[in-house]
Amino acid sequence: MTIDADLQFFLQQKAAEFAQRSQSKNVSVVVMDAKTGEVYALANDKTFDPTAPGGVDPKEMADPAVTTPFEPGSVNKIVTAMGALEYGVTTPDAVLSVPGSIKVADRVVADAWDHGRINLTTTGVFAKSSNVGTLLLAQQVNENRYAELLAKLGLGTRTGVGLPGESPGSVLPRNQWSGSTFGNLPIGQGLSMTVLQMAGMYQAIANDGMRVPPRIVKATVRPDGTRVEEPRPEAVRVVSPETARTARDMFRAVTQKAPHQNSGTAPAAAVTGYQISGKTGTAQQFDRAAGRYSDSKYWITFAGIVPADNPRFVVGMVYDTPSYSTPEGHTAAPFFHDVASFLTQRYNIPTSKEPTPIVPLVVP
Repeated sequence: MTIDADLQFFLQQKAAEFAQRSQSKNVSVVVMDAKTGEVYALANDKTFDPTAPGGVDPKEMADPAVTTPFEPGSVNKIVTAMGALEYGVTTPDAVLSVPGSIKVADRVVADAWDHGRINLTTTGVFAKSSNVGTLLLAQQVNENRYAELLAKLGLGTRTGVGLPGESPGSVLPRNQWSGSTFGNLPIGQGLSMTVLQMAGMYQAIANDGMRVPPRIVKATVRPDGTRVEEPRPEAVRVVSPETARTARDMFRAVTQKAPHQNSGTAPAAAVTGYQISGKTGTAQQFDRAAGRYSDSKYWITFAGIVPADNPRFVVGMVYDTPSYSTPEGHTAAPFFHDVASFLTQRYNIPTSKEPTPIVPLVVP
């Protein structure tokens, strides 16, 4: 198997710690090899002894990392970033004039912070997680090309990792999109994915645009002791190597700390000595009883690449219904920081040759 037992144990302990600190119903985390898609760990805060399953709630026997889809929130903005770069819509330093809100069909979408018209670089749109700026770029990518990217990323279909109960997540077929659908998808609402699928999106960026479906079994052993190697999953070209590298560089700014409104949304995810690329996310949960999105129940997500300049690992994590009354209930960046720090130490990853450059996000 591809699982690293020590890493798995560490992540289980950390997931339990951050579930308690954030008062979440569940915390799940996945670590994948950035190049091969091999899964090094899938951990959750809740565990049980498989040799003594009596008395365990059957729901707790399932692995939420593959069985429980969620709406990813702004982590999904990587899709718009890929499309905007791949199709020549923008460049990292291009400046967008971003209003405080935008109307898409019958709904008005605003940013998480109040502002009037503001000038953001393209990098700033994603580093500061502007919903409005993301939608402006997505509209130029266009709906058909955006739908193609979702398909290439494997969303809406099972990964084939071979674990029981795997969910395909949910992506509305292109011919069923309404006018407001494209006001939801680019900001990570109106579609769902597992944390394994979410990590897979960033694996494609880490691997220079090639998505390799995840696997957890390297080989099987026959009764006679013969080792049979499992075939490697077939890779899918999502975007060009240039696009992937540029997106990876852009998303380093998410972790930058700088004056004059130029900090990203997750300086707490940074790891000293290493370039880190990643994205925060917050998504409202749908309240089926009320027939609308909840104002009090959320998913908190983070996906990132360690390190960004020479990718070794991809990490994805999700908090289910954290409490906003706790500092840890607002962001998964501290959890990511702890995981990334552990990975750099356990695998003796050399420090980055150059520090992450500080780039402008907001301009006059």
